[in-house]
Amino acid sequence: MMIIKKQVYQADRKVNPFIGILLFLISIVLLVVTGPIGFVYGLFHSLSTKGLRGLGEYLLKIAISIDQLGNVMMMYLLNLLWIKKEGYLFGNRDETISSALGRNKQLDTLTGFGKFIDKVLDIIDPNHSLNSIDYYIEPSDQIIDKLAWIHLEHGKILSTRSKGKVNYYIPGGKREVGETDGQALYREIKEELSVDLQLPTLKFMGIFEAQADGHQPGIFVRMTCYFGNYAGKLKPDAEIEEMVWLRYADRDKVSKVDELIFDYLHNKGLLL
Repeated sequence: MMIIKKQVYQADRKVNPFIGILLFLISIVLLVVTGPIGFVYGLFHSLSTKGLRGLGEYLLKIAISIDQLGNVMMMYLLNLLWIKKEGYLFGNRDETISSALGRNKQLDTLTGFGKFIDKVLDIIDPNHSLNSIDYYIEPSDQIIDKLAWIHLEHGKILSTRSKGKVNYYIPGGKREVGETDGQALYREIKEELSVDLQLPTLKFMGIFEAQADGHQPGIFVRMTCYFGNYAGKLKPDAEIEEMVWLRYADRDKVSKVDELIFDYLHNKGLLL
């Protein structure tokens, strides 16, 4: 079974500025010439096939796309007016303005003007920015994308400590180019703990995001977590100095994102 929700993104390659300008002009022409025709057809098609519900879904998709466009077009202005210097930057082409606003609200890096905008949106839609945070956007310089294997026994969670580190971390790591979630987790766990994850047993648990340890403010780590069985004997390997079983009371010994995972498991009655 392939465990993958979205393709792994790679950093954009450097392009000739003239190509960028040319593609921009072509996209504007296409938008002006074919955009209105496509929009009118979309209105009639969605209304005729699904009624008002279909029309609402169609317009919502357009609204989100416009929001994403605005996040890129206005990124320098928004970064200047809405957030502090250490804030999470606007400008990810895969993210909406509301999602970036929510991440800065979490970090408490909104300026007075940014907080005002957030309050206005909350009046219209309570907790709008926080509920708009998109955990599936493509990784960027400000989002470290990682995977974690959640293994519990007797109300305790398996954790590791790397050489030279103080905090404990849930086992896992980053994908390599072309790897699925399952392939990357299998490799990382084999390297760290000398066991073989049984890929057919992998079960998606959730995605958690928090300030990344050891990085400047505004840099997030996004952890995609899976349960799963294994074969072999657990034994620290490679850069792992210590393997331990932690309880919820040990929450202060782990990273920020792992704290969120501890909270989730504790509330589910899985971590005691």
